[in-house]
Amino acid sequence: MHDSPIIDLGGFRLDLSAVIMLLVTGIIVFVLARLAVRNLSVENPSKLQNFMEWVVEFVQGIVASAMDLKKGKPYISLGLTLITFIFVANVLGLPFAIITDLPADFTVFGQTIEATRGLHDGHMAHVLWWKSPTADISVTAGLAIVVFFLMNYLGLKLNRKHYLKHYIEPFPVFLPLNIIENLAKPVALAIRLFANIFAGEVLITVILKMGYFGIPFLAVWQGFSIFIGALQAFIFTIT
Repeated sequence: MHDSPIIDLGGFRLDLSAVIMLLVTGIIVFVLARLAVRNLSVENPSKLQNFMEWVVEFVQGIVASAMDLKKGKPYISLGLTLITFIFVANVLGLPFAIITDLPADFTVFGQTIEATRGLHDGHMAHVLWWKSPTADISVTAGLAIVVFFLMNYLGLKLNRKHYLKHYIEPFPVFLPLNIIENLAKPVALAIRLFANIFAGEVLITVILKMGYFGIPFLAVWQGFSIFIGALQAFIFTIT
C-alpha cells in the first residue's frame, strides 16, 4: 500500500490528498452542472441536459417517496448535491492514480509530510496523491455527520412534535432502541461508503499487479466499480 501525504498541524493530522480530491470533486460537479444548464432548450436539449434532468427527476422521486413533494421541494437541491458529489467522488480513483516518490523530510507549505519523516538517505516514500476521496474514512465520516446534524435539526425545527414522537413508536419502551438506531446511522453510512470504495481501489491495485493477465479483469471491475459508486451514492442519499 502507498502512504498518504499527511501533515501535522498543531496535533491535527491533515491528509492533503483528501483535501485536493474534495476540491477536484467540487469543481467537476460545478462544471458539469454549469455545462448542463448553459444552453437550456425544450425543443433540442443537449445530452448533458437530458442526463441532468433525469438525475433531477430521480431525486424528486426519492423525495416524493418519503414525503409530500410540496413540503419536500426544498430538499431536492440537497439530495441532488449529495448524489452527484458522492458519485463523482466515488469514481475519481478508477481511471488512474498519481503516486510520487518523495525524499526524506519532504515539506509542503513548511510542513513535513509524515511518511517522509526520519527516512534514511536514499530511501523514498511512495505517496498517493490522486484517489477517490470517499476511500478515506474521515471524508465519509464528515459527510455522514453533516447530514446527521442537518436532518435532526430540520426535524426539530419544522416538525418537532412528529419528530419527537417517532422516538417512542410503536411503544415508549422502544425509546432507547430508537435513540441508538438514530445515533448509529452516521456510523453505518460512513463505514459502508468508505469500505466499498476503499475495497474497490485495493482490488484494482491487486489486479494491476497481475500485469497483462489482469487487463480483462480490470476492465470488468472498472465497469462494476462505476455501478457500485452509483449505488453507494444512491444509498447514502436515501438514508
